[in-house]
Amino acid sequence: MKAVLIGPPGSGKTTVGRLLADHLGVAFRDTDADVEAVAGKPVSDIFVEDGEERFRDLEAQAVRRALAEHEGVLSLGGGAILRAETQDLLQGQPVVYLQVGLAAAVQRVGLGAARPLLVLNPRSQLKRLMEERRPIYERLAVLTVATDGREPHELVEEIVKGLAP
Repeated sequence: MKAVLIGPPGSGKTTVGRLLADHLGVAFRDTDADVEAVAGKPVSDIFVEDGEERFRDLEAQAVRRALAEHEGVLSLGGGAILRAETQDLLQGQPVVYLQVGLAAAVQRVGLGAARPLLVLNPRSQLKRLMEERRPIYERLAVLTVATDGREPHELVEEIVKGLAP
């Protein structure tokens, strides 16, 4: 594994992950896309039709599978780090926490986006999620990269330098 990107919604995991993978000449993989492929429906539909617990089960399986199979850059869904088993699997991995402020996250996510955990009062929900998850992101990361006001290619350069042996 070259890098595992974690962070809240709107931190840039997919955008930066694709650019980082291109830069390194490796494949990019997103566990949310893996979950959607297995379930045969979008993440938002899984939440509505099957519930968050079912989504988290599928997500944990997707992370476990990706960490075992994938050699490139991996992006985890914002809440994937909530499960203890996933936290254990991330130990010893090149985990990069893409840190984003609330204002930037809101701007990137958009308050009307189809994000199941942000349905009612999206700004306060996003703030709560970010505050709850921040200590876990920080504990798991071997590298933390602040994303606010920066271009994705700048972040890629910082990640490459920060993960260099």
